[in-house]
Amino acid sequence: MEMTAAHRAALQDILKWRRDVRHFRPDPISAATLRRLRNAIDMAPSVGNARPWRVLQVTTPALRDAVIANFEAANRTASAIYTDEKRQDYNELKLAGLTDAPVHLAVFTEQEPPEGHGLGRQSMPEMLTYSTVAAVHTLWLAARAENIGVGWVSILDPDAVTQLLKVPQTWKLTAYLCLGTPAFDDDTPLLDRNDWQANTPTDWREV
Repeated sequence: MEMTAAHRAALQDILKWRRDVRHFRPDPISAATLRRLRNAIDMAPSVGNARPWRVLQVTTPALRDAVIANFEAANRTASAIYTDEKRQDYNELKLAGLTDAPVHLAVFTEQEPPEGHGLGRQSMPEMLTYSTVAAVHTLWLAARAENIGVGWVSILDPDAVTQLLKVPQTWKLTAYLCLGTPAFDDDTPLLDRNDWQANTPTDWREV
């Protein structure tokens, strides 16, 4: 299939408006939409075609509450490394949409998948995790095309989340995601808009 200017323009729009969403409306995501997002993940690239990602949709209220508590504790610890004005700036940032997002996804990487037979990861075993990250990004773009926002929560104790969800020992937490309809659309990262960190250009060199 030959891609056209219309394809390129649509992709540029999706990339521009794909943001790390932290403000969600409580509207549920339809089962049909979730199926399409699951199908999109199935098309993500992976080392050796191992497809090491494992996804848990966290629906149990007690588990979701425990993840929120985990975030709040980790966030207090993270705040403590800053001093004075920078700490105040940090505490004013909204860094997760865990409370409002209708869908929580815990995305793990299987560290010993039989699939792929080890191809491509003998010298770089981290390629398994990179493959899961590629799957997350594929989901992120597909979600934006569905007018669904995704927030990636990195302020967590991953070991505690792993124990909480009682997953196999070979699963390593790679991403905890919030999904839902954004409360508003924005083409600028919130950390840039809130003067925490501006976008910087890619360091791309020829050697």
